[in-house]
Amino acid sequence: MKSMASRLLTTTPSRTGKAILLGAAAIALASCANPRADQALFAQQAFIGMPKQTLLSCAGVPERSTTIENMEYFTYTSNRIVAYQSYVPYMGPGHFYGYGYGYPYYSGFAPTYDLRSFSCQATFTLRNGVVERLVYGGPEGTGPSQLAQCQTIIENCLALVPQQTPQASAPAPAPAPSSAPQVPVR
Repeated sequence: MKSMASRLLTTTPSRTGKAILLGAAAIALASCANPRADQALFAQQAFIGMPKQTLLSCAGVPERSTTIENMEYFTYTSNRIVAYQSYVPYMGPGHFYGYGYGYPYYSGFAPTYDLRSFSCQATFTLRNGVVERLVYGGPEGTGPSQLAQCQTIIENCLALVPQQTPQASAPAPAPAPSSAPQVPVR
């Protein structure tokens, strides 16, 4: 019979195994990054406070709009259809020693097309002529692919919003003077 300590050691993953698993998970998540979707999410906060005139000048005239009391709703739509071509083996009639029967054979590859549509509806809510909220929607929901499509609606306006930049770090201290004599360079 094994002792309790030896059973724990054999069933608990090692620290190295955990680190490898954590690193693999981080790489997997980073590979799913979509900068266009990130920009669309950034715009939901960055556009708050944008004047109506600025919105209309960069996004254009909305497809639909309505006004209720002092609230205005501007809806913009973007659609895209993408065709992906792939080839699948074509199973032709069989031939066996010159006769028209026997085993089927592959006679080539037939092109097939996978059609995918992406769409987004971006609705801006304005109160007293200022953007208060930006909501994305559409028939497919708001996954990363749809958010990337939403970016096409707001991309012209993103140029007017200051981008977030990392904080500048303190300047590096100057190197200490060395005791060796310095020769001027001519």
